[in-house]
Amino acid sequence: MKKSRHQKIIELVSHKKIETQEELADLLNQEGFRVTQATVSRDIKELKLSKVTDGEGRQYYQVMTRNESTHTDKYIRVLREGLLSMDTAGNLLVIKTMSGMANAVAAALDQMSFEPIVGTLAGDDTIMCAIKNPEDAEEVLARLREIINH
Repeated sequence: MKKSRHQKIIELVSHKKIETQEELADLLNQEGFRVTQATVSRDIKELKLSKVTDGEGRQYYQVMTRNESTHTDKYIRVLREGLLSMDTAGNLLVIKTMSGMANAVAAALDQMSFEPIVGTLAGDDTIMCAIKNPEDAEEVLARLREIINH
C-alpha cells in the first residue's frame, strides 16, 4: 500500500502544482488512499520532495533527485547565462544559446533530470531535446521558462 501511495504521490506532484500537505492529502483521499496530513508529511520526507517557487512566487512540491537538490543553483545559473531562446517543433525542444554554450546548457539539462526529456544533442549554439511527445515538450518548455525567469 505504501509503495502504491508513493507512486501516486510522485504522479500527482509531477502533473500538478501542489502547494500544501493538506492539498496532497485531499488528492490522495480522492484517489482512494486513506491518509492523514501526518502520513503525507512522512511520505514527503521519505520521497525527498522539495518545494520550488514558480514564476508567480507560489511554492509547490516537486520530485528532486539528490543531484538536483545539490547542484540546482549551478545548473540554473548555466541556463540563465547561456540560454537565448526556446521553441517546440512537435516532440522536439529547440534551444538557442550563446555561441559555444550549447554543450554546457545541454549538460545542465541532462543533470537536472527532466523526466520527459529522452536525450539532448548539442552543437555550438543550438540544442535539440528529444521529448516523449508534443504535450510533454510544451510542459518542459513552460518549466524551463519558470526556472530561468524566477
